[in-house]
Amino acid sequence: MSSDPNRATPLGLRIAAIAGLLFLHLPLALILLYAFTTEERSFQFPPPGYTTKWFGIAWSQRPDIWPPFYLSLEVAAIATVLALILGTLAAAALSRARFFGRETISLLFVLPIALPGIITGISLRSAFDIMGIDFSIWTIVLGHATFCIVVVYNNAIARFRRLSRNLIEASMDLGANAFETFRHVILPQIGTALLAGGMLAFALSFDEVIVTTFTSGQQSTLPIWMLSELIRPRQRPVTNVVAVFVIVITLVPILAAYYLTREGEHTGGSSK
Repeated sequence: MSSDPNRATPLGLRIAAIAGLLFLHLPLALILLYAFTTEERSFQFPPPGYTTKWFGIAWSQRPDIWPPFYLSLEVAAIATVLALILGTLAAAALSRARFFGRETISLLFVLPIALPGIITGISLRSAFDIMGIDFSIWTIVLGHATFCIVVVYNNAIARFRRLSRNLIEASMDLGANAFETFRHVILPQIGTALLAGGMLAFALSFDEVIVTTFTSGQQSTLPIWMLSELIRPRQRPVTNVVAVFVIVITLVPILAAYYLTREGEHTGGSSK
């Protein structure tokens, strides 16, 4: 007996869905609301008035915002490039090879994003201390790469598994070498998955707080700057303005990645 796709959703499920959406997104709406408040030190609801002056102050009168912002961009860009290279290579190897322990290795690739961030951060900090590595932008990048690689790997391996082996064999039979086969056959098939994975990796890296706290030393990324500003009463709406900016920066690649992977469900060739 088939179910009717047009059957109305039960009222209880509708209420539960709406409650879940409010729970997830109401805090974001409050951040946006208090970015326009006239109150400088304490927040009250509803705000006593609204103004856009904090956006101008954040842009032109708070030079302490920009160094953390540029550092976050730099870290996210480098971590994303590393993730694209290593995640793609790992996915290519594990999607085709058959050997004992393959599933265990695959689990180890996914494990960093499944573990709590504080565990990853403490582990990395301990490793850097043992090896005598000074904390710098590169320790932040290595910390972010641990979970960025997972995002790219998951997207790439799903597309590799749907890629027809016959396409690769046909390219080789026609005289193409490995690089030409990758460029003209494989890359067009997995390109949207890599782009989506890279966008997600960039978004995750840009707003990462916990792992950065353990791997940054004296440096401050934009999320760390925001965290430090929350404990100060000075111009709190400026922190909300920066938070709105971060939401926009991370939301755009996440939405783009969603639409890219959704459209990519029907591309890439069949593995049958």
